[in-house]
Amino acid sequence: MMKNLLSIFILFTCFSVMGQDDLSDKEKAYQDSIAKINEANAAKVLAESNYNMGITYFEAKKYEEAIAKFAAAIKADPTFTAPYYNKAVAEIATKNYKTAAQTLSSLITVDPNFEKAYFQRALCYQQLGDYGKAELDYAKAVQYENGNAKVHYNYGTLLFLQKNYEAAANSFSKTIELSPNDAFAYNDRGSCKRMMGKYDEAIMDYEKASRMNENLAFVLNNIGSVKTKQKKYEEALQAFNRATSIDPRFYIAYNNRGVCLMEMGKYQEAIQDFTKCVGLNDSYAAGFSNRSGAYFKTKDYQKAVADADKAIKIDINFGDAYVNRGMAREMLRDMNGACEDWQKARELGSPLGKHYQSTNCSN
Repeated sequence: MMKNLLSIFILFTCFSVMGQDDLSDKEKAYQDSIAKINEANAAKVLAESNYNMGITYFEAKKYEEAIAKFAAAIKADPTFTAPYYNKAVAEIATKNYKTAAQTLSSLITVDPNFEKAYFQRALCYQQLGDYGKAELDYAKAVQYENGNAKVHYNYGTLLFLQKNYEAAANSFSKTIELSPNDAFAYNDRGSCKRMMGKYDEAIMDYEKASRMNENLAFVLNNIGSVKTKQKKYEEALQAFNRATSIDPRFYIAYNNRGVCLMEMGKYQEAIQDFTKCVGLNDSYAAGFSNRSGAYFKTKDYQKAVADADKAIKIDINFGDAYVNRGMAREMLRDMNGACEDWQKARELGSPLGKHYQSTNCSN
C-alpha cells in the first residue's frame, strides 16, 4: 500500500514541475504569443476604462480630472487616438493652448488622417498668435472638412486678424452658404467690407445680422460706426442708442457715440459719453484720448493734457494721444513739449503727427 502511494506522489511531482525548458520551440512561441495578446488586451481594457472615466469627467466640466484620465489612457495604449483628441479639447477648455497643440501634434503623428485634429490645432495656434502655423492647419482643415461652417468661420477670423480682408470675406461667405442663419458671419463679413471701404455693403451685412438677432449690441455699434463714416450722424446715433440700451455697460459704444457727437460739434455731450466710457473701463486708452480731444475743442487745455497723459500711461504707443497732447501743449505755449509729442506721434506712424511736426517744428 505504501509503495503505491509513493509512485503516485512521484508521478504527480514530475508532472507539476514541467517548465518552459521542457517545451518545444513551437510551443514556446505559442505561449509567448498568447502572453502578448493577453498583455495587449489588458492594456486596451485599461485604456478604454480610463478613456470612459475621462469622458465622464469632461461632461461634468471637471477638465483637469478628464485630462489626467485621457493621459492615462494614452499611456496604456499609445495607438488609441480618441484620448489624444479629447485630452486636447479639455486642454483648450482650460485655455492651455500650448499643451493642447502638442497633444494634437502627437495625435497627428499617430494618425496623420485624423481630420478634426487640424482644425483644433489651428485654433490653438491662433490663440498663441502663431498665425503662420494656424493658417497652414486651417488650409488642411478646409481640405478635410469643407462642409464644416465652423472651419470656414474661424479661418475667416484668422484672415481678418492678418488684414487679409477680401480672403476673410470669402471665408465668411462660405460660412453663410453652409449656415445661412449665422448672424456672426454676416457681422464679420460686414466688418471686412467696412475695412475695405465698402460701407454700403457693410451696412447691408450688419443690418442682416441685426434682423437675425436684434439683441446683438456689437452689431448695432458697428452700424453706428459705419454711419458715422458716411456722415449719417442721426442714423448713427440711433444705432448707438439701441446698442447702449441693450447693453448699458458696453463702453465701446459710448466711446463711438462720443466720436459721432464730436463730428456733429456737440462737444459737451461727447465729453459725457467719453466719461461714461472710461468710467466703465478705466484701462481704455482711446476713451481718455478722445476725451482729451473733446476738452481741446472746448478750450479746456489743462484737462486735455491730463487726459492725454492718462491715455499714454495706459498705452505708451498710442499715437493719437501724443497728437492731442501736443495740440493742447501748443495752446498752453509749450512748443517744445508740443513738438516732442508730435515727433513721437510721427514715429508711431500718425499722419497728423507728421503734419503738425513738419508744419510747426524745426527739424
